[in-house]
Amino acid sequence: MQTIDFSPFYRSTVGFDRLFNRLDTLVGQEAKTYPPYNIERTGDDAYRISIAVAGFSNGDIAIETKENNLVVKGAKSAETGDKAREFLHRGIAERAFELRFQLADYVEVSGASLENGLLHLELKRELPESKKPRQIAINGGAKSIEDQSVN
Repeated sequence: MQTIDFSPFYRSTVGFDRLFNRLDTLVGQEAKTYPPYNIERTGDDAYRISIAVAGFSNGDIAIETKENNLVVKGAKSAETGDKAREFLHRGIAERAFELRFQLADYVEVSGASLENGLLHLELKRELPESKKPRQIAINGGAKSIEDQSVN
C-alpha cells in the first residue's frame, strides 16, 4: 500500500490542517463493500444514504454521530430458542458490519427509517445564520459628520 506524506503542506499552509487530517484518514481506510449502500442528493442541501440491511431489525442497528462522523453499526443478536435453523443455502449475509461516513461541516442527520430491507438516513446541511451570505448596504448619498459640522 502506498502512503502519502502531507507534512510539507503543513509547513506552508495556514488553516488547512483539518483538510490534510481528513486526507490522512482517507488514505488509511480500506474500501467497505458490505453492506452495499447508495449516497444520493435529494435537494440543494439534502442527502440520503440508503443501506441494504436485509435480515436486520430496528434493534439490531445503531446509528451514532460525533464530530462530523456518522457511524452505522449492525449486529444480529444471538439466536435463542429451542429451534435451531438449518440452512440448505445461506445467501442473506447477516454478519455484523460497521460503516463510517465523514460528514461535511453543518451536515446533520435529520431522520432514519427502515423499510423493505433498506435503512434510509436523511441528512440536511443547515448553515447557522452567522455563516449565511448577507447583503451589506452602501451608504452613498449621506453626508459625513464632518461635512454637517461645517455648515
